[in-house]
Amino acid sequence: MPDHRPSTRTTAVSLGRDLMALDRALYEAVTVTRTPTLDSALRRLSTAADHSKLSFAAAALLALRPGRSRRAAVVGVAAIGVASATANLLGKKLVRRPRPHRAVDSPFPGRHVPMPESASFPSGHTASAVAFAAAVSPVLPAATIPLGLLAVAVGYSRIHTGVHYPGDVVAGAVLGTGAAATVLAVAGARSGASRK
Repeated sequence: MPDHRPSTRTTAVSLGRDLMALDRALYEAVTVTRTPTLDSALRRLSTAADHSKLSFAAAALLALRPGRSRRAAVVGVAAIGVASATANLLGKKLVRRPRPHRAVDSPFPGRHVPMPESASFPSGHTASAVAFAAAVSPVLPAATIPLGLLAVAVGYSRIHTGVHYPGDVVAGAVLGTGAAATVLAVAGARSGASRK
């Protein structure tokens, strides 16, 4: 009797299609939901997060105080560098996912930010914001909640303003977490070696 079970490859392709469909559906749900109060705030936040300006400003403030605060700023900036390079030089070039389509008759065009020319996957804004928060938090625990909330808000703002699918943001968050873990591991190894 022949085996009619789907192959692992077929199952993976089907799962991929389902996840992409869910990703697009979630994006579409956001685009048609009326949120006038959030629109302008999230548009400003998304723009302010361009080139990691918010994270660099936070790092500058942290660097004003010596000790743990300054060390947190250094590892945070290093994590931004790793996350940004990985997202923009590897992720976007390898995956090349097109940006979300914005209909000409979009119901809420006032929430949009300019559409970047780079690929959509992963979200570089999210990767950098999460990397900064995740790298700073173990060094300076008091910054965990505000930087974590800021990273979440930056990630969501990229969906809300129409430039990323939710999956791009999730991938950016995973990448940012990995970048922070890498930087913290290197910093810890160097710190341990310097004590010997």
